[in-house]
Amino acid sequence: MISFEQFLGVLSSNPFLIIVMVLVMGTIFVNGATDAANAIAEPVGTRSIDVDSAIFMSVICNFVGLVAMSFISTAVADTISGMVDFGGDSHAALIALAAATVGIVAWGLGAWAFGIPTSESHALIAGLTGAALAVSGGLDGVNMGEWIKVVYGLVLSTVLGFLAGWVISKVIPIACRNADRRTANNFFGRMQVLGAAGVALMHGAQDGQKFMSTAMLAIALSLNMTVGEMGGFPLWIMVLCAAVMAIGTAVGGKKIIKKVGMEMVRLDKYQGFAASVSATASLLIATLTGLPVSTTHTKTAAIMGAGAAKDPKSVNWGVAKEMVLTWVFTFPGCGVIGYILARLFLVLF
Repeated sequence: MISFEQFLGVLSSNPFLIIVMVLVMGTIFVNGATDAANAIAEPVGTRSIDVDSAIFMSVICNFVGLVAMSFISTAVADTISGMVDFGGDSHAALIALAAATVGIVAWGLGAWAFGIPTSESHALIAGLTGAALAVSGGLDGVNMGEWIKVVYGLVLSTVLGFLAGWVISKVIPIACRNADRRTANNFFGRMQVLGAAGVALMHGAQDGQKFMSTAMLAIALSLNMTVGEMGGFPLWIMVLCAAVMAIGTAVGGKKIIKKVGMEMVRLDKYQGFAASVSATASLLIATLTGLPVSTTHTKTAAIMGAGAAKDPKSVNWGVAKEMVLTWVFTFPGCGVIGYILARLFLVLF
């Protein structure tokens, strides 16, 4: 397992790795500003917690989620690192990885500018795939056995998130039909905050591992090794990635929170709790089974399911459609960008 001192030695001997690591940290920062903020949006929308407190909670939970889950299981990180093959030329591989990260950052910043919580996870997967195709010149650069897990995760996050949110939002009013309305509302307000903390923990566990794996991939490529040959993920890289993600959330989270928590759907507090519990459970299942799902996709599907359970008209389907279209275009969009930039960078560098 590579130590931090050894990592600094590798940086000093390979200046191009510095550029790649800065770009990878940029993708993590953008993820914190977009996806991490989405995890805590709905308790702000129901006024169960103020924006600043929600962001602070997210920062702590994302950090803990990544570090804690990495000690339990690195299945998601292993899936990402094994998904593509950049070939035996380490310099060309690093160039392609740099191209992929440039495309991911550009895509994420564009979505953030419009307040759309696009999936940085899907952008990462698509960008890496496009760059690997550019280097290999064909499908040899993609491990379809690992890549198919993305499709499984896409179905899981959408179907399970929406259905679980819908079912739980139907069950709670029945279970609490004899409860005092004010007491129940206060209770679910507190529970909603705890539920959002659970989603933030799982966001760190899911997305944090994806981008941590990308950082380790860059280091491994610079040493002409595979991630598996590196001996695992050291604590320092967990802390580094978690800290950068936290800074991203603190700096850019408010725009996404407004879009998801205040514009897409108006939820009662029990619905917000249902959405958070649904998303947390879905993300936990995916993380332990190594499925690289989008936390944004999962949480937004759960929110829409919870809102639709009470009244389909309560969901702003225009905003929901805007998000879905962004997700749909992310795979081909980032894939093409990653491919073009990789081909261009290979010529220039």
